[in-house]
Amino acid sequence: MTVLTTTRLRLEPISDEHLSGLFELNSDIEVMRYITGKPDTLDDTRAMIERCKARWAEWGYSWWAIFELSSGALIGAGAIQHLDRDAINPLEIGWRFRKDKWHQGFASEAARCMAGFAFETLKGAQLLAVCHPDNSGSARVMQRLGMHYRGIEPWYQMDCAVYEISAEQWWDQAPR
Repeated sequence: MTVLTTTRLRLEPISDEHLSGLFELNSDIEVMRYITGKPDTLDDTRAMIERCKARWAEWGYSWWAIFELSSGALIGAGAIQHLDRDAINPLEIGWRFRKDKWHQGFASEAARCMAGFAFETLKGAQLLAVCHPDNSGSARVMQRLGMHYRGIEPWYQMDCAVYEISAEQWWDQAPR
């Protein structure tokens, strides 16, 4: 399983040892407001971990627990997965971070690293991202990544703003 690093972050494939930090993240209503609209229970987070472990075993990619190198703390989670968790769909990138780590560039830094993994390692032809239409923070990260808005589409049982970038567009961008 692939561990990724950036200047400030370490991304580890999600495992059982991340339960406490992920539950702290996923049980924050502000973090989950645009994802599920409600905080996760401990059982929800356990189920997430089981899904992630199964995807890592099946696909060789899924969700990472994101650690801040300077503190060693779990501050977020990010993923390369298939849209709507179905392998017939294109690759999707996603993330969530603790509220006290918002507006510090961590999401953009992790997203660049994960997108690089999707295009360089997985040789993906395209990468999509979805967010609640009111989630302007995530939309800005998508735009910083070079993604282009393609419209509102139904994913994950809600209408989502969908952003996309092709491998060609990724490689044509200025150095990251």
